[in-house]
Amino acid sequence: MDRKKALPVLFLVMFLVMVGFGIIIPVMPFYAEELGASPTELGLLMAVYSLMQLLFAPMWGRISDRVGRKPIIMTGILGLAISFFLMAMSTELWMLFAARVIGGFLSAANMPTVMAYVADITSDEDRGKGMGIIGASVGLGFIFGPAIGGIFAKSNLNTPFYLAGAVSLITFLLVLFVLKESLTAEQRGASRGEGSPSLLKAFSGPVTALFILQLFVSLSLAGLEATFAYFAAEKARLGTVELGYIFMIMGLAGAIVQGGLVGRLTHKLGEGAVIQLGIVISAIGFALILMTSGFTTAALFLTVFGIGNGLIRPSVSSLLTKKSAAGHGSTTGLLSSFDSLGRIAGPPLGGWLFSIAIGLPYISGIILSGIALILYRVYRARSFETA
Repeated sequence: MDRKKALPVLFLVMFLVMVGFGIIIPVMPFYAEELGASPTELGLLMAVYSLMQLLFAPMWGRISDRVGRKPIIMTGILGLAISFFLMAMSTELWMLFAARVIGGFLSAANMPTVMAYVADITSDEDRGKGMGIIGASVGLGFIFGPAIGGIFAKSNLNTPFYLAGAVSLITFLLVLFVLKESLTAEQRGASRGEGSPSLLKAFSGPVTALFILQLFVSLSLAGLEATFAYFAAEKARLGTVELGYIFMIMGLAGAIVQGGLVGRLTHKLGEGAVIQLGIVISAIGFALILMTSGFTTAALFLTVFGIGNGLIRPSVSSLLTKKSAAGHGSTTGLLSSFDSLGRIAGPPLGGWLFSIAIGLPYISGIILSGIALILYRVYRARSFETA
């Protein structure tokens, strides 16, 4: 397959993966409740998936360096399909937990391996564009998936899970028959012959600061996502329908930025400048959110934040795959792990801060953005020292 043709296929693959994942999001709380889940158990059901991603994304990324990207992507997508079908057939709460554990373990392969594939097929100049396109596919999938799930849940709560499983199987077939392997046999052999552990190589040197930077960015984003519904209800009397539209607008803005703007900006300014720009815009977004007074301001201010946040992750991914001493899979797997850690810790931290003062999660977001900016400067300083 021509390298230029592989990127649109990867876009479609990740879009479909996220549509399938998004389909079950609005249904899961009601489905779990029907099986007897308490609010605490529902929280654990959500957390266990992210925990599996945290633990196993680096492993899958490293394996993809050794055996190739395509078989690992297929494993992750098939794992999603199996977990969706198991959830659809669950009659007890423990079965739902088992399905989530299986799904989290296997699907942890998807994001790091797809990002590694992008790094394999793009030049240094086009790396940011490639990562941005994958980010856009993820954002769009999360917009369409929940909407589809909400529609099909009206007939039966099981239906969205079967639908998500079917979408995953279609995606599996797309990878099987259309996507070609990006690593040559020689590259896979070279990775198997590496002396030192790949993960230690990935998490060493100046790039260590970039992994921690992504952790703080994810932490602030997850805190916002967990508390904004309560914040908007209290500050502007906004309901679930309005919030759905607001998050859809924010998601579209982020997808447009990642799909169309990140590549141009990184090509012109470099990843470092784009990361810093994204952090500053995100911090401004957090500050503006504190002044929310109605639907229009909420949509506008959250979109500002979404644009800033959309600039960061693709640029960090691009820069890391260029500068890390480890294989692309090991690097992107470790990055996904730090991302998951932020998504696990962010909601309880945001909820705790919200219980103290409703604006505190967003003030902390500004502070975390400041720390992320300092971490980038640390990376730059250490890079100059080792150059």
